[in-house]
Amino acid sequence: MMNAPIIDPLQGDFPEVIEEFLEHGVMKCIAFNRRGTLLAAGCADGNCVIWDFETRGIAKELRDDDCLAAITSICWSKYGHRILASAADKSLTLWDVVKGEKIGRTTLQQTPLQARLHPGSSTPLICLVCPVSSAPMIVDLRSGSTTVLPVSLPDTGNGLAPPSRNKFSDGSAPFTPTAACFNKYGDLVYVGNSKGEILIIDHSKIQVCGVVQVPGASVIKNMVFSRSGQYLLTNSNDRTIRIYENLLPLKDGLKALDESNSGLDELDGVEKVKTIGSTCLSLFREFQDSITRVHWKAPCFSGDGEWVIGGSASKGEHKIYIWDRAGHLVKILEGPKEALMDLAWHPVHPIVVSVSLAGLVYIWAKDYTENWSAFAPDFKELEENEEYIEREDEFDLMPDTEKVKESDVNEDDEVDIMTVEKDSAFSDSDVSEEEICFLPADPTPDAPEQQDKCVGSTSKLADSAQSGSPLSDEAGQNGHAVNQSSSPLEGMDNSAAEDTGGTRLKRRRRPSDKVMELQVEKVKKSSQRMKPSESFCSINHR
Repeated sequence: MMNAPIIDPLQGDFPEVIEEFLEHGVMKCIAFNRRGTLLAAGCADGNCVIWDFETRGIAKELRDDDCLAAITSICWSKYGHRILASAADKSLTLWDVVKGEKIGRTTLQQTPLQARLHPGSSTPLICLVCPVSSAPMIVDLRSGSTTVLPVSLPDTGNGLAPPSRNKFSDGSAPFTPTAACFNKYGDLVYVGNSKGEILIIDHSKIQVCGVVQVPGASVIKNMVFSRSGQYLLTNSNDRTIRIYENLLPLKDGLKALDESNSGLDELDGVEKVKTIGSTCLSLFREFQDSITRVHWKAPCFSGDGEWVIGGSASKGEHKIYIWDRAGHLVKILEGPKEALMDLAWHPVHPIVVSVSLAGLVYIWAKDYTENWSAFAPDFKELEENEEYIEREDEFDLMPDTEKVKESDVNEDDEVDIMTVEKDSAFSDSDVSEEEICFLPADPTPDAPEQQDKCVGSTSKLADSAQSGSPLSDEAGQNGHAVNQSSSPLEGMDNSAAEDTGGTRLKRRRRPSDKVMELQVEKVKKSSQRMKPSESFCSINHR
């Protein structure tokens, strides 16, 4: 619970400060690939951008001339070959990541709030979509056909949701935006409805196999599984995040569900699916702020499932709450005074990435401090000076205490440098499937240099670079990483902060000393090749 005492932050490996931020237009949503080496972001102009998270540079831009509306969600395929983007113009677009080309585009009848590719296939062609005012549906990206999933228990055995008394003017039944997600291998779909129920659905047969009642019976807004598939997170309208333990086997969960279903033939209807549901999920933990009672936005697990994060949905604040899985609040991260739009935890490292209302992506990392004792096992830090008495043989050439023992390792054995050890974090990886971890960077031409014919002294050159002259800013590209030392909100007026699609002022981190030296040498060489009249002009200018 949130009112539990805050534990010692030194015990956990979680982010603490903003390390830097990324800027490219107005970004709306983000998603890491499986390895965390690439970060995809959907923008307000309908395009997508892929960042190389190691270099913090843009690896590829996915430009869609057919879409001008904001991207509402973005999702990677299992091995990173494809990206699915949903947009506010009711479209779904499937991209080939390497080629940067569209594989297919489908237009729905409702605006998709979230779309997720099937996690069990390396090249998925079906996805799960949660529209804004319709029930969740399975969409075939090849044919564009849709299959609507049930959002409540059927009164009859036909598997359809019961009709609603209140209808829209066109006769269609209204729906509260419903949350849904695949399980780890995609054979089951978990749907959270407006009654506070979790429906476990066999999407191949469109059949409700089990149901779990969530305490409070509030609208379920978000659902997400942990990376391992062992825990399910739900975010309800009662301002509570709940963690459920998955009691089904990770593989062949549908088969185990069918076996339990066949053993309950004496039960009928609602009682049967509720009994089955109790064997599928078990409530593990609840998280809430009992003081401020804030709503939560984009909650998710850490890569190893040990931590749970949730963003405050309050306007005008960028707060991220971090709990351990035992339920203790361990950290509250406070960012700029702007609303939080999306959150993602790095799959491997203790790094959190958040999206602000202004369209900036903030990278939160651990605040590491120097620990000199880590460089030498026998190094000891002293609180105060102590008198040291040396050993008699301490400075001998070969003291007895430092004689090297003979190694048992056979130096003639061949060392295997080709076999890749299997990482436990990616135990479900198929070694026969080639996974995309990095992309070749797309080079963009530099802006033409505007240099004065009369070159000043090298000291002026260095001063101009440190003071933010065009020399240090001329390399502004479409997207880049910016250091934390200069806040993205400083010097930005209201019109720039409210920009929704245009190109904004872009800054880079300060050039390194090596880059400065190369630039100085370049200017020196150019000044030596100058004509006498230009040199005379430079002297007079000084």
